[in-house]
Amino acid sequence: MNSGGFIQENFSIFQASHEGSWAILAILFLVAYFLFRGGKSKAGTIIHMIARLFFVIMLVTGASMLIAYQFAYFFFIKGILAVLLIGFMEAALGKAKRNENSLGMLFAVLVVLVVIVLMGYGIIRF
Repeated sequence: MNSGGFIQENFSIFQASHEGSWAILAILFLVAYFLFRGGKSKAGTIIHMIARLFFVIMLVTGASMLIAYQFAYFFFIKGILAVLLIGFMEAALGKAKRNENSLGMLFAVLVVLVVIVLMGYGIIRF
């Protein structure tokens, strides 16, 4: 059995896992961010590590869905934005942990997250 067949057969599982990981990841990011900002570094670090696990889940399920969509341009761009979002999230959490000004990174996270969600729901199409 080739990998394309496996992914096609289990597409709904990948999609549900992907959607769920996005929702949980957004919540974990905000919790970790505000824990770091509140001076709760140990708790923030734990939540940050859990968020990193969800980064991996999101990337694996997203890549699987990208294969299922045969690397369609729209979904490829969405994937690139998702990787950028992960970078912005990591930068924002790192700055928050070091008590540096992280408002710009937080704004970048929110903007890219909104764009990706709007793409996911089909509001932004090209």
